[in-house]
Amino acid sequence: MANPTAAVRVTIFNQHYSLVATEDPGRIEELAHKVDELMSAIASRGGSIDATRAAVLACLHLADQVEVLELRLSELKGKVEDKAKAFSVLLDEVIAGH
Repeated sequence: MANPTAAVRVTIFNQHYSLVATEDPGRIEELAHKVDELMSAIASRGGSIDATRAAVLACLHLADQVEVLELRLSELKGKVEDKAKAFSVLLDEVIAGH
């Protein structure tokens, strides 16, 4: 069965977009609002900046955030694997002691 879709209207950097959401439309609206805020903040710091440049800089900012989060996730996965191995060794020792 296909996911139900909903039409969502959002405004990003004074441009209106009609989107089709296959998930919660409210989440799409929240994401659009965050992108709008980011582009507006970039534009306010950059003086007279056009929408394309603001969008590219916003994408670079978001790509950097994704990369940092992916690195953190990888580090956390490594720590979880290390802890799981240590707990496994401890469990084996407890079982062998009985």
